[in-house]
Parts: sequence; C-alpha cells; structure tokens
Amino acid sequence: MDSGTLLSRLMDVRRTSEVLIEPLEAEDLCLQGMADASPPKWHLAHTTWFFETFVLIPHCPGYEGADHRWNYLFNSYYDAVGPRQPRPQRGLLSRPPMAEVIAWRHKVNQALENLLQRKGDATSPWLELVELGLQHEQQHQELMLMDLLDAFSRQPLEPAYRTDWHEPKASPNDGTAPVWLQCAGGLVEIGQDTQQHSSSHLAHPFHFDNEEPRHRVWLEPYDLANRLVSNGDYKDFIEDGGYTRPELWMSEGWALRTERHWKAPRYWRQAQFGEQQCDQPAWAWEFTLAGRCPLEDHRPVRHLSWFEADAYARWAGARLPTEAEWEMAAQEQGLQLKQSHAELWQWTASPYRPYPGFQAAQGAVGEYNGKFMTSQFVLRGSSQLTPEGHARNTYRNFFAPSSRWMAAGLRLAR
Repeated sequence: MDSGTLLSRLMDVRRTSEVLIEPLEAEDLCLQGMADASPPKWHLAHTTWFFETFVLIPHCPGYEGADHRWNYLFNSYYDAVGPRQPRPQRGLLSRPPMAEVIAWRHKVNQALENLLQRKGDATSPWLELVELGLQHEQQHQELMLMDLLDAFSRQPLEPAYRTDWHEPKASPNDGTAPVWLQCAGGLVEIGQDTQQHSSSHLAHPFHFDNEEPRHRVWLEPYDLANRLVSNGDYKDFIEDGGYTRPELWMSEGWALRTERHWKAPRYWRQAQFGEQQCDQPAWAWEFTLAGRCPLEDHRPVRHLSWFEADAYARWAGARLPTEAEWEMAAQEQGLQLKQSHAELWQWTASPYRPYPGFQAAQGAVGEYNGKFMTSQFVLRGSSQLTPEGHARNTYRNFFAPSSRWMAAGLRLAR
C-alpha cells in the first residue's frame, strides 16, 4: 500500500469520527456516564493528540503543536509522555470548547496530509505510526458509541442516539438448539507473524503488537456452537434462577452480582418508561442506540460481563472457549461459524496475557497494549459497532471480567 492510499483511508477515518457526533446536542459532548467511559469531545481530542504527539512533533520539523497544557487533558494512559487528567473526571473538561477541538483536528489533518504527500519510501518511520493512529481512531469510534449508550441509558428520559439507528440483521434463530461444530484440535498455530520492518510494513495487513508472535498451541478435540447465545436462551437461564444460584458463579462474580443487584444483562428493561412496575414483570425491552426497543428473542444476548457469560455456560452444561479454540474454529469452519464477526465481541476463557516471545515496541507507543496484560479477559470476533475493515480472526480485544457495557456476548464450547 502506498502513502496515497494510506492518506485516503486516514481522511475517511478522521471524517467518520466527526460524522458520529452529528446527531448529538452540545450538552452531550461532555457526557460521561461512568469512570470507565469518556465523553465524545474527549475521544475526538485524544485521537488528535495521538497523531500530534507520536507522528507530527517527532517527524515534522517546525510543526507547532497545540497548547502544551492540552497534553495533560488528552493523554490517556501514556506514562512516558507525562501526567494526565484523571479518567473519571474527563467529563469536567468543558474547555477547550468544541470549536477549538475541531479546528485542531483540521490543523492536524492538514499536517498529516502534507507529511504523507512527501516523497518517501515505504520504510519511512512515520508510515507505521500513521497506520497505528488510524487503527487507534477506529477503536475510539467504537468506544464512543458504547460510551454514549451507557450515558444515555442512565438518563430517565432514555434518549436515542439516533432515532433512525438500525440494528444489524440478526442471523436466523428459530429457537432450536445450536449445532455443535466438531474441531479436531491438535498442535496448531495462532497469532500473527512478526512484521519485518526491514521491508515495507504496509505490504502486510495491519495487526496490533499483542497479536504477535505466531506460535504453537496444543488443543484437545473440542466442539464449538455454530451461533451465539440468544436473548431467548438467556431468558431461560434467568427463569431457572441463574442470578440467584451461587453454585453457577465464580466467587468474585457472585459478590459483584450481589453488590450491584444484577438481575439481567446491562440494558434489559422491564416496564416501559412511565408504566407501573409489576412484582415480577417480564423482561420485554432493551435499551439501544435507538432508545428503548422491544427485546427480540432471536437476537444474540449482549452487554454481559465475563462473570455472567461464565455462569450461563456452566448452567448450560458447557464452557467458554479459549481464544485459541475460537481462532482455529474461525479459520477452519468458515461460514459454518455464524456470527463470528460484525455482531458481538465474544468472551473467551483466556486471561489477557502476552504470547510467548511478545516484545512491546520501544518508547511510549509500547504502552499501547503490553501494560494491560493482567486482570483482564480476551474477547474475540467483532461487533456491529466495529468499523469496517477493522476486524480479523487474530484480533485480541480485552476487558475486565466485571465490565458489561461493551457490545459483548458469548458462544459456548464443550
């Protein structure tokens, strides 16, 4: 891929981020519903800060950066760069105003365009950083929508992000049991080959460093469900006392369920807004980016923590797959593995740890993935919110097992 193609993709991604905020009111731009989320304005500013800090300032002599105080405001977690605004307080950043953030984005866009139009070969060090920044911004596009869903769900009026938001067409599910796909296992290879930086990195499809290196794993023969667990399936779990039976839960998960009064997935609702609650009303609604919508049994259940997914799998007499099992099934089963992408991220049984031989990049960029390889679980696949072209079978998403605001579901293994 040449720098011209990279430039075209980059500008498309940068425009998409701004299109995502078009349905919002000014009051929504600093909305932060919880400590784990970030306001839309912060997402747009942080992704711009990333390009300025790691691409433009090091590789464009004479480039004049933004107000140096913005480093504190829009740094996320790069300790090597300097201190930063506490994450739970990002919603307090009413200044700089949005107009200044947008002007800054356009200034950075122009500088990136000038950089990519230079005559240079594919070994130019900034090409890899521009690609990383592009992929990083796509991650934030998905996060921004998940953060907005969380924030709007906390408002009594339950506003819609977009009234014309369309949920993806779900794969047909007539209520029958999933088909078990037989997987042979054996000595297999997973992950991505380490990029050869001595030649054009753009000649290879992009992947993050946590997908490296490719390595061998032994898998016993296993079966994997051909579809995701549905809302109808999960209702059966609830009706059978799934949230009241400690024997189904990990100890930490049961403690969280008790403390936080979990009774159903994160955005399931019972009575319609304004309706009188019954003693035991049915779960009939789900809060979505289109607002409150009827809960459809045939759609995959979503917005579950790892603890809920694990408890359901135990109740069903099954288990969660490991990430190696998921990757090999996606590679070998093809279209038989329904809903592998563009539906929901899928919890696995695998803790998020470095692959054998993993080496983080030098400098602050090396903090991108490596520093988080503890106390989290891997999710595989991609969701309906994942930008087009951002998904692949080797992608390793990761979240804390208590998190349930993401577009996450589950697939059973045995």
